[in-house]
Amino acid sequence: MFKTTAFLTAALIAPLAARAEHKPPAPPKSLRLYVFDCGSLAISDPERFRFHKEELATTNMSVACFLIVHPKGTLMWDVGAVPDSALKPGEKSATEGYATITETLKSQLEKTGYEPSDIEYLAFSHYHYDHIANANEFANATWLARKIERDALFAPTPPARVNPANYSALKDSKTVLIPTDDYDVFGDGTVVMKLAPGHTPAHQVLFLKLKKTGPIVLSGDLYHYPEERKLKRVPTFEADPAQTAATREKIEAFLQQSGAQLWIQHDYIANSKLKKAPQYYD
Repeated sequence: MFKTTAFLTAALIAPLAARAEHKPPAPPKSLRLYVFDCGSLAISDPERFRFHKEELATTNMSVACFLIVHPKGTLMWDVGAVPDSALKPGEKSATEGYATITETLKSQLEKTGYEPSDIEYLAFSHYHYDHIANANEFANATWLARKIERDALFAPTPPARVNPANYSALKDSKTVLIPTDDYDVFGDGTVVMKLAPGHTPAHQVLFLKLKKTGPIVLSGDLYHYPEERKLKRVPTFEADPAQTAATREKIEAFLQQSGAQLWIQHDYIANSKLKKAPQYYD
């Protein structure tokens, strides 16, 4: 009996001790960008994006999540389409709606040395379900939000294409309501959230100024397919199609001015070629 009790006590204490010993990596000397594979979307109706199947290299979309590590702190940008909890132990994949994952975001994050509790800031390109599925995992972070989108998420009737159960914990999170079109997260111009409305009322993109890789803009859903950018197609389900078109012109001008690459977050082919965590871009 004593041995059994001692064994159970040790089994309970061990995970607690492991958590107590966890320390996040030391801050880097310059900006880093980690890319996580947060699954894929099997799109069977590209007509919603104003395309015929034969016009697209693939109808599939990637779901990317990002960790930005700055010398002054950490930021998670978009957190997936399927919550980690849907992938049960022993299963190889989990599917919800259009979306499928084969690995949890948390397990990929841990490969970089970080845990959700280490993340200082959380932000989304916008509130659609395929960008906020693991929001509750980061409820201890400071949420950088646009007021109109936060209000919509917690309205009596939330917008379409969201799952309130996946972000409910954010209601009590420390929140900074972004007051300007451009928001400089760390105050040095290397991580800037830029208002890019149209897809949703306060959709935004993220500008990163990396020393070796060069400047990058993470697109959110400014575009979904690269063919959208080339052929100037605007999806049928934009909150404001005319605003989307105007925003695209504005961001394209910014790309020209800044020399930044545009990473289309749902670009299945391009994102398959990106380095995945624990590798990083700097």
